Amino acid sequence: MKLESNLRNADPLRDRNDLAAAAGAVNGDARRAVALTSRLAFVPRPGEGRTTQLFDTLSTLAAADLTAARVAEAHLDALAILEQAGDGARPDQTWGVFAAESSGTALTATRVSGGGWRLNGTKPWCSLAGLLSHALVTAHVTPSDGEARRRLFAVDLRQIGISVHDESWVARGLAQVASGPVDFSNVVADPIGGDGWYLQRSGFAWGGIGVAAVWWGGAVGMARTLYASTQDRTPDQIALAHLGAVDVAISASQASLATAATAIDAGEADGPAGSLLAARVRGIVARTVDEVIFHIGHALGPAPLALDARHAQRVADLQLYVRQHHAERDDAALGRILTTRGSAPW
Repeated sequence: MKLESNLRNADPLRDRNDLAAAAGAVNGDARRAVALTSRLAFVPRPGEGRTTQLFDTLSTLAAADLTAARVAEAHLDALAILEQAGDGARPDQTWGVFAAESSGTALTATRVSGGGWRLNGTKPWCSLAGLLSHALVTAHVTPSDGEARRRLFAVDLRQIGISVHDESWVARGLAQVASGPVDFSNVVADPIGGDGWYLQRSGFAWGGIGVAAVWWGGAVGMARTLYASTQDRTPDQIALAHLGAVDVAISASQASLATAATAIDAGEADGPAGSLLAARVRGIVARTVDEVIFHIGHALGPAPLALDARHAQRVADLQLYVRQHHAERDDAALGRILTTRGSAPW
């Protein structure tokens, strides 16, 4: 996707066509996707002045292969978090971010003698825990005031005491990006930031917009299938109507992502402003995904879903991935933010 054209040329994957080709070669293979992340060191972090390039990279990957983009997004988000905390990662490390919560499971962090920390319990939704070398993991701590808080930790996933439950992952979309629960038993962890820092930092909202850039790229990949169909034969009025509706949705999301990138780099997306921006952009892009899937299904019928393996996989991948947006619940959360402003925002 063309959000900007000034990708640097020294690294082969800085060229958009090479980047798309490398992602296409992943073809849903998680191990290939993990290997690809090591070639993305050039990608800027959000807020450095080149956030447009970051979103462009994520969307370019996603248009070619959503598994490649899904893995890259988490890795790049982890690197950005580490840098924001004043830490870093080695080039040979591959990272994920495990920050989801679920009823019935809990992961706790306990300080041990000598000042270290140990993790115990279960963490849900741990994507590729069996393939990655490291992860940033949120856990509950109980400080001296007795009020439990969430804190972020860096964890080497190759140590004893970690049990990955990939068998629970039965998804047809992103089938190889297994995101089952992980059990932690006395696992060594290094704290990143203080209590509550992970959720309070400005970059938390920016990371959510990066995920939306991936959703958008996946929608563009599907839209290209629709456009290609109009080149194979003369489209009728119905086909043209679907194409026009898809273009409106795609263009609106593209504009929202570009505006968000500009706001992040201008320092206008910190604190509550960043939360509001992320809620709006994610809502816009999630609707775009739903609309594009709807229009392509109505325009093309069952043929590409039944006979085009890449298209069928892209639809399954994106339908699962976009459900990270919680539909009406996230709309309600956005509405709640708006009602606290004291005046209409439009």
